[in-house]
Amino acid sequence: MTRGIFIAGNESAIGRAIEAETISRVEQFAVALIPNRLSGFTRNPAPEKDKRLSLEWNPSSPISSRTVVLAAENRLEHIDEAILVCSPPSLRSSAANLPLSDVEIMINDNIKGWFFLVKELAAVFSSRKRGTLVLVYPDIPQSSGKDDSADVLGPAALASFRALTHGLLSASHNEPYITVGFCTSDSGNEASFAAFMYKNIDEINRRSCGKLHKFGKFSLFK
Repeated sequence: MTRGIFIAGNESAIGRAIEAETISRVEQFAVALIPNRLSGFTRNPAPEKDKRLSLEWNPSSPISSRTVVLAAENRLEHIDEAILVCSPPSLRSSAANLPLSDVEIMINDNIKGWFFLVKELAAVFSSRKRGTLVLVYPDIPQSSGKDDSADVLGPAALASFRALTHGLLSASHNEPYITVGFCTSDSGNEASFAAFMYKNIDEINRRSCGKLHKFGKFSLFK
């Protein structure tokens, strides 16, 4: 039986590193990216890779979240590990000039979308009574330069995902599948973080359920 790996999340350095590490482990894996629809952003199509199955996902739609999970199951035959990577885009703007459309997009795509997707994955894993839900996010302090406009949307979305992660980890012992979290405070060392993540996933068991693994200079072996 092949290993079914489904990766969902933002186009980011962390996500790219996880994909690169995944390529060395399986023949095929499925990826669904959150489209960056914020104003002033030009989207470049993600390069196709031989082993990568790209799936369309509209995070703001609960129907699309169900559809993308079904598509991943159909293409992979089954999902053994769902890796959710939250690294929301940055939008620096004063509060007075903050585009209302960007507020709506960030909430729909980078906050609500995670709840929709987690619900669908949890239903699949609960039905199969197996599976691993992996939640990944950066834990890097934002720049606080006095001359910089604040990024109020990205950190808010990240805080929501962090709270969702902690809630799911706390409740994980009541579920028939495994939930684990990973965060990194080491910007620029994403490749090592991805290897660290997979090393822990490969050694996972029921005792690992509910743990948040921290990667960084002072937490490398936690």
